[in-house]
Amino acid sequence: MHPNRAAALAAALLCLAPASAAAESAPVQSANGQGAPSYLDRTPEQEVVYFVLPDRFENGDTSNDRGGLLGGRLQTGFDPTHKGFYHGGDLKGLTDRLDYIQGLGATAIWLGPIYKNKPVQGPPGQESSGYHGYWITDFTDVDPHFGTKADLKRFVDAAHARGMKVYLDIITNHTADVIKYRECPKNDCAYRSLADYPYQTRGGTGGAAINSGFEGSDKAGQRSGNFARLTRSDYAYTPYVPKGEERVKKPDWLNDPIYYHNRGDSTFAGESSTMGDFSGLDDVFTENPRVVDGFIEIYGRWIDDFRVDGFRIDTARHVNPEFWQAFVPAMTERAKARGIPNFHIFGEVADPDPAMLARFTKVDRYPGVLDFAFQMAVTDVVARGAPTSRLGRLFSLDALYADGEETAKRLPTFIGNHDMGRFAHFVREANPKASEDEIARRVILGNAMLFFSRGSPVVYYGDEQGFAGDGGDQDSREDMFPSKVASYNDNRLVGSSATTAQSNFDTASPVYRALSSMAAIRAADPALRSGDQVLRFAGEGPGLLAFSRRAPSGGGETLVVFNTSTAPVSAQVAVDAGSLSWQAVRGACAPTASAPGSYRIELAPLDYMICRTTQR
Repeated sequence: MHPNRAAALAAALLCLAPASAAAESAPVQSANGQGAPSYLDRTPEQEVVYFVLPDRFENGDTSNDRGGLLGGRLQTGFDPTHKGFYHGGDLKGLTDRLDYIQGLGATAIWLGPIYKNKPVQGPPGQESSGYHGYWITDFTDVDPHFGTKADLKRFVDAAHARGMKVYLDIITNHTADVIKYRECPKNDCAYRSLADYPYQTRGGTGGAAINSGFEGSDKAGQRSGNFARLTRSDYAYTPYVPKGEERVKKPDWLNDPIYYHNRGDSTFAGESSTMGDFSGLDDVFTENPRVVDGFIEIYGRWIDDFRVDGFRIDTARHVNPEFWQAFVPAMTERAKARGIPNFHIFGEVADPDPAMLARFTKVDRYPGVLDFAFQMAVTDVVARGAPTSRLGRLFSLDALYADGEETAKRLPTFIGNHDMGRFAHFVREANPKASEDEIARRVILGNAMLFFSRGSPVVYYGDEQGFAGDGGDQDSREDMFPSKVASYNDNRLVGSSATTAQSNFDTASPVYRALSSMAAIRAADPALRSGDQVLRFAGEGPGLLAFSRRAPSGGGETLVVFNTSTAPVSAQVAVDAGSLSWQAVRGACAPTASAPGSYRIELAPLDYMICRTTQR
């Protein structure tokens, strides 16, 4: 981008930022009246979450880049020029950059998995590394590529000292790909169903007990009761552990194939969704009560040792409901015993159907799930020009969740992530002929919906610097520190002439400033943090979307209005009859209502406004 054009675009982006851009994020006061530590008193819906993959954020210690391993990238997993290998980011780097994260307005950090991973896996010629953290071998320790437990403790303590929470990303569905099947030398086993390959000795007495090799508590044994005994001939496939990897997993009980389904690759349909291997990863037999207690002990220890504030649970939909019905309350009780009253657990259910998401709050009893339905609706409306009624319908279905709208308010909302890709990419993909100014306006508008709608907004690291990526998965996992990946460095950033070839912790970046201003507005208004949401208008085409947020104390309403079209909008919007006097939070808000219950708004194309009643 030409420097002059970049400067003009930056100025335009700053115009899109809220009027109170210089405001500091207002602290949430402690409910105990003592003023500290107030972060423990915040409920999940009040948080602004920053999601980060440690390997791609900041390299604070180059001595751990290879994880203490010797050899080339196929041994160490380290190759900063390849998007599928470790790049060097670590926990020390994260700790060093807490000023940057807090300056954005984040109050909680969702930390990608930091447990010890299998460094490299995949078929010959298609190998990649566990830089993302989802190929765990040792559930009890930090991956040496990221540092040590002491580094994690320093990071969590430093975040807490700032009043920020830390959510750990956890996995129970699978481990790294270690177990092989003798029938499939190419590791391409099709799923074998329970009907075609039933367990022959369920409830029987012969063979190896299903608790063989388990290192757990007496409670686990009591809980197991008369749980089935299986012989190794019961497997759908014949599993084996390659030589040299017999004890690679920790705790040790995870090395026994009897604790896995061993039915081949999931088709992600029917029973295979919870019993099949996720892209070859070893699928844990989570129906086993001893496995339940094993994971309760594993992750309970992370709460005990680090006093983290919540868990994001990977591949939650691929685990049987009974597991979560035991695991979730055990974790919240463990946290309460450690003085963490608002421990938040939310699962990944990758489905845009709000009814399916709601099911997991009722049947599996999740306190919250990542709001994939919100992500898809905002993308459709803002990036692709769908009617604003698309979002209106979504909000009307909040009643489906276990506690209705109360649960919907604590759902972590997002508009892009490390799997599907970045929101800016979706905007560019849907608008190939749009100017950079229009792209920037749509990106800012989408983020405004994220920050001011019900739910707890999640910012994917790098979005605040205008990262766009080339697609999903590895193509959306750029480095914040100077990158050596060619396919990252040739990307255009939104609102900036910078590239990923340089360090991108610019607090003057237009998108960073716009998002930090949104966070400040949200922090200063209880209605926007945790108030009820009342839909005021959603139309059958691009254009007006309006809703009110009502303060929990009943102290008035905050009106949020969006224009998703490329033409100006003028309209009368319904408001509470008692909301007669108004003040501008962002945009040109009229000081008085047009009439009791009616308020006039005027909005420029791809813009938004926030107006607050003064009767509080």
